Amino acid sequence: MKNSLLQKYNVPGPRYTSYPTVPYWEETDFTNQIWLETLKKSFIESNSKEGISLYIHLPFCESLCTFCGCNKRITKNHDLENPYIEAVLKEWSMYCNILEEKPKVKEIHLGGGTPTFFSIENLEYLINGVFCTAEKAKDYEFSFEGHPNNTTRAHLQKLYDLGFRRVSFGVQDYSEKVQKAIHREQPFHNVAKVTLWAREIGYTSIGHDLIFGLPFQEIEDIVDTIEKTKSLQPDRLAFYSYAHVPWIKGNGQRGFKDEDIPKDEKKRMLYEIGKDLLYKNDYHEIGMDHFALKKDSLYDSFQNGKLHRNFMGYSSSKTQLMIGLGVSSISDSWYSFAQNVKKIEEYYELLKNDMLPVFRGHLLTDEDLIIRKHILNLMCKFETTWKDKSNYFKEIPEILIQLKEMEKDGFLIMIEDGIQVTEAGKPYVRNICMAFDLRLKRKAPETALFSMTI
Repeated sequence: MKNSLLQKYNVPGPRYTSYPTVPYWEETDFTNQIWLETLKKSFIESNSKEGISLYIHLPFCESLCTFCGCNKRITKNHDLENPYIEAVLKEWSMYCNILEEKPKVKEIHLGGGTPTFFSIENLEYLINGVFCTAEKAKDYEFSFEGHPNNTTRAHLQKLYDLGFRRVSFGVQDYSEKVQKAIHREQPFHNVAKVTLWAREIGYTSIGHDLIFGLPFQEIEDIVDTIEKTKSLQPDRLAFYSYAHVPWIKGNGQRGFKDEDIPKDEKKRMLYEIGKDLLYKNDYHEIGMDHFALKKDSLYDSFQNGKLHRNFMGYSSSKTQLMIGLGVSSISDSWYSFAQNVKKIEEYYELLKNDMLPVFRGHLLTDEDLIIRKHILNLMCKFETTWKDKSNYFKEIPEILIQLKEMEKDGFLIMIEDGIQVTEAGKPYVRNICMAFDLRLKRKAPETALFSMTI
């Protein structure tokens, strides 16, 4: 039965860090002026109440990991650090001038690339530069991604002193064969070292990122990786499905053959065994692909219905406005999305000419805003409702007919004016969200856009 369901539902589909998803943005209707109007509207509505979020993209890496789909620049030239940070701070200054009132920053996330590529001096310069024109909101939460091979105790201490309390380390898998295939060779003791340092310094949320479905990965590799993870007791875990999309990511994912990658039943087995081990080790499923111990803020947010999802992934609190700084970063005013240019040289040139480096975006329609709520509910709460008539739209009866098949397969329960995802349906939540995705239904992709849902 499980195998037949895998074959039935293992189709290409979005991960829904946004709705509409990026391939369905209506870029021709978007202008920078539209973005700035919605930015100011959202800022006025939210700054005094909850503050804003900042995502800062730090794109440099010293080596290429072949599983990675992030926007990055591979280099060992650390002279590039300071010019890049100067550019990011100029972009931030331009936004502050547009907003007029001093922003209250509730969330900062440093992503990459490899944020710990940067020296502690330059990271301190960056964060202090942000707060030259901003203040910290109440209950702020700052986080960063650390590479176990180059995160030093000094990195962890300095960022802690600057207000960071959450760090996530990319682990992926501890198998030497898998690590070699994905060009991410890092011994267990490196991960153990940075995890223990972070705990000693006082970080309240330490995360590890694991991936299933990597090339050459076997069941024993998943078991070994989770056993080693258990010994370190990170507060939260991301347990992602490897997204094999070489048509998007180029040569970076051509370091192994397609037949080296676990697929279908085997890949699903890696997930099921991994998930069972996590349950046995007191980790609780939080949204899609995420697990947390009860002491972690992500668990509390999930239990209290406050979990949020955006371009940074899951967050324990919501802000209406998120500004993305740096190359390729995506901003979200709730009413529109805006993405920065992807090439560093172009990013520098636009800022040099006092122009915001936004190159595309999308203005959400009234329909988009309603569907976005439903998809966020499903991804963050495993349920949604249209009891409030403002959340109803005319295609709902058609969607319910489509969902009948998933109800029959045990993935969801239909309740009055809503649906609830069952335990069996959680691994298929992307498929359930796709039933609500009117843009995807109206225009099926003609070429490969998304990774497989399973």
